Amino acid sequence: LERNSRTEEENTNLALASLPLKSNSVVADVGAGSGFYTFLLAKQIPKGRVYAVEIQDDAIAYLKKKAIDDRLANVEVIKGTAKEPNLPANSIDLAFMVDVYHELQYPQAYLAALSKALKPNGQLLLLEYKEEDPTVAIKPEHKMSVTQVKKELAANGFKLVKNGKFLPLQHFLLFEKSNK
Repeated sequence: LERNSRTEEENTNLALASLPLKSNSVVADVGAGSGFYTFLLAKQIPKGRVYAVEIQDDAIAYLKKKAIDDRLANVEVIKGTAKEPNLPANSIDLAFMVDVYHELQYPQAYLAALSKALKPNGQLLLLEYKEEDPTVAIKPEHKMSVTQVKKELAANGFKLVKNGKFLPLQHFLLFEKSNK
C-alpha cells in the first residue's frame, strides 16, 4: 500500500487532479487502507469531508491516529463490513475505490449500499489495474477489464461517464448513479 515509488508509478497526482471535486465535496475513500489517498483528498477538499472506510481494525486505528496527528478534522474513519460501507444515506458526492472493487466478496450488496450513500447524481470512481495490458506486472486476479467493470456496474444501476485512459497502470472509470 505504502511505497516510495507509488506516486510516480501510478501517477497518483494526475488521478487526483482528474477527480470531479469542489473544495466542499464529500468523498468516501472505500477500502482506505493506510490512507494514501484519504489524506491527499482531505487536503484537496479542505471545506469538505473524507470518509475513510475500512474493515481492518489495524488500519482503522492507524487512520484515526494519522488524522489526529496531521490535524485533519475533515477526515472521519468508518468501520465497514464485507457487505456495507456504513456510510450515511444520501451523504457523499463521490465514492472512490482504488484497487478495491475486485476484492469485494459481495459486490452487488456493496454497490447497493454505496448507491444509497451517494447523493443524487453522485459518482463512483474505480481505479483498477488494467487486465487488457500484459505489461502491467500485477497478478491476474488483481486486474479488471473495462468490459467486465462496465457490465457489473450497469447491472447495479451505474452508468460509465468517463473512461480516462491517461494512467499508466490503472483504468480511471467514473460512473454515475442512476436516479431511477
